[in-house]
Amino acid sequence: MASTIPDPIPGRRDTAHVPPRGDGKALPDDGAAAAPERAVPRIEAHGIDHIPDADRRGRPRELFSVWAAANVNYLSLLSGGVLVLLGLTLAQTLAVIVVGNLFWVLTGVLAVSGPASGTPSEVITRAVYGVRGNRINNAIVGWAISVCYFALNLAAAASAATALVERAGIAPGDGVTAAVVVVIAALTLVISVWGHAAIMKLYLPITLVLALAFAVVAAIVFDHADLSYRPAEPLGGTALWATLAAGLALVASGPLSYTTSADFSRYLPRTTSKRAIVGWTALGGFVPGVVVCSLGALAATAVDMNDPQTGLETILPGWFAPVFLLALVLGTIAINALTAYSAGLALQAVGLRIRRSYSVLVDGFAAVSLTLYALLVSNLLDTMSDVLQLTVVLLGPSTAVYATDILLRRNRYDGIALSDESRASRFWYTGGFHVAGALALLAGVAAAALCVDTVYTGPVAAALGGVDLSLPAGMLVASGCYALLIRRRRP
Repeated sequence: MASTIPDPIPGRRDTAHVPPRGDGKALPDDGAAAAPERAVPRIEAHGIDHIPDADRRGRPRELFSVWAAANVNYLSLLSGGVLVLLGLTLAQTLAVIVVGNLFWVLTGVLAVSGPASGTPSEVITRAVYGVRGNRINNAIVGWAISVCYFALNLAAAASAATALVERAGIAPGDGVTAAVVVVIAALTLVISVWGHAAIMKLYLPITLVLALAFAVVAAIVFDHADLSYRPAEPLGGTALWATLAAGLALVASGPLSYTTSADFSRYLPRTTSKRAIVGWTALGGFVPGVVVCSLGALAATAVDMNDPQTGLETILPGWFAPVFLLALVLGTIAINALTAYSAGLALQAVGLRIRRSYSVLVDGFAAVSLTLYALLVSNLLDTMSDVLQLTVVLLGPSTAVYATDILLRRNRYDGIALSDESRASRFWYTGGFHVAGALALLAGVAAAALCVDTVYTGPVAAALGGVDLSLPAGMLVASGCYALLIRRRRP
């Protein structure tokens, strides 16, 4: 069964886009007559199909701006502020921010599998879970969680955009909020639908614009921040460790949410340096992640970050406040365009016969619905904190298993073989499931669930007085189980 319908490329017959034969096997992909995709500006034709060598282009340093633009956003700013609100000192908060953002190295490790296979992460993980098992993985980890992140970011951006609308003299209300959400989502989806080439071209100028805006914010925040800040009643003992663990999970949820980093590196030539891919990806996420989260934390020492928008406006010059709000919206559009792009590929990998450009629109509809709930029914800060911490239960083990597979295989992936979903596929394993991958993921999720303390408190967390060890427990158990099981049967 073919799980993707590529968008047509005018004047081109590419074997990578020919439907499979009657026996379910994909036809050979020799890249004949393939022209580089950037030659003619158009909607990206490729979905989860294999990218032939003739379509490969770019340099690994281009990945820096992709991840940098995506990490200068409102959600990162809120995360930094939340850490201070939880009761940490400024020094403790900054330490958590740095350590949490180090997980971007793992995002970089996952990205090296893209050029090796010429397929997105959503296809590469068939090697880990099997053809059928991977459909379940993509439905939950690939699509559902991506839509949740899309909605959270969209809700945060809508708050900033609504303030801009109010400045224009339009009275606030549910109708205005809904209209703002739809407009921001539409702008986001234009980039996602246009696809990979648009992302690579737009994100460098977006990064420069956002860097300039946040440089001004940084100068203002530093001028008002209390660099020796300590809460009136500093945390200690178990309460401190519990808060540090929760804060680490909150910050790490950002890089861990990008188990799909190969989606944006898969067009690079297969001979591209692995170190360069890891380095540029990790730096692109780490640097702005640390800077923007830290700005949120510093701001929390000077203003009330329970209402970050209103609080920051008290220290920003009147002329700059609208510029700052626009920057927040732009940053969120950048991160959500990546999220929607990957979620669209996940829908294809689940098995839906739908064009990538159409699947992205499905993501947008689902995210807008969740966003309106978050804004009109729920409390944004509480929702954000709970969801981000809870998703670590799934994302930590998922990332660990994927990274372990890359290391065990030495990043040797056959993209054409991975694209075969028939029973004759090398990755059909047992009934379409790779037992080692499925058991390792389930074991990691179970371990994390026992240790979590967020929406609910697991028994291990309860025994430790609320210390949430779900992140390290889930990742270590998942990785260890997978390595142990693979030794018995080399995939």
